[in-house]
Amino acid sequence: MVHETLNPSHWKRPTGYSNAVVARGRLVFVAGQIGWNAEEVFETDAFQGQVRQALTNVREALAAAGAAPEHLVRLTWYVTDKRRYLAELAEIGQAYREVIGRVFPAMALIPVPELLEDRALVEIEATAVVPD
Repeated sequence: MVHETLNPSHWKRPTGYSNAVVARGRLVFVAGQIGWNAEEVFETDAFQGQVRQALTNVREALAAAGAAPEHLVRLTWYVTDKRRYLAELAEIGQAYREVIGRVFPAMALIPVPELLEDRALVEIEATAVVPD
């Protein structure tokens, strides 16, 4: 582990994220990634499919910076449909584990009315810390 996850001992343990992360090293900030491929083409309008692609884009951007999913300390998700996110949570969790692994950084999920790209259903931005 390259960082330490923290959850106050008297709080209920969160599922799929951490309440706080402590890390030291080189910071990597990944811009918001949406569910299109490297050619900026959407291959699906399925919510979990766009989540999978956005996470893949995060992973590839991390790799370009010499980082990997285990270096993630924070993810911020913007979703256009909170109910759809909740309805597909099991599939989203499976996609997350397949693309990112069992890494659970601090996270926030923010419902928004729309994203800049009309077909985008989710946007995920990331912060990672690569040890010195």
